[in-house]
Amino acid sequence: MGCDGGTIPRRDELVRLKKKPEQKDKDAERQFRWKHCALTQLRLQLPIVMCALGRLYSKQNVIEALLDKEKMTEACAHIKSLKDIKNLNLTPNPAYDEAKDDKSSPYICALIGLEMS
Repeated sequence: MGCDGGTIPRRDELVRLKKKPEQKDKDAERQFRWKHCALTQLRLQLPIVMCALGRLYSKQNVIEALLDKEKMTEACAHIKSLKDIKNLNLTPNPAYDEAKDDKSSPYICALIGLEMS
């Protein structure tokens, strides 16, 4: 844009756009939800339960939170009693190695053997 009459400015030189915020890695977030309790954010421990919203919990953490209402977070306030959660019978994945902490799932489908994710 030297104003000599021979230059034509492009759109990117005239218009400054806002930079898009950095996006979360959806695969990493999904893996975190399959391996961690939604109440305490700690690793899931057997027995594992699920609420009506599809969130996974360690049953021990849910019982402690129901006994001590101060431990209950806003995200889990919809759980009022043990009737609001269902026990899950998950099949362990024989190929899963916790020490590697790769992207494999700790549980598989009992019928067809696919990893749950």
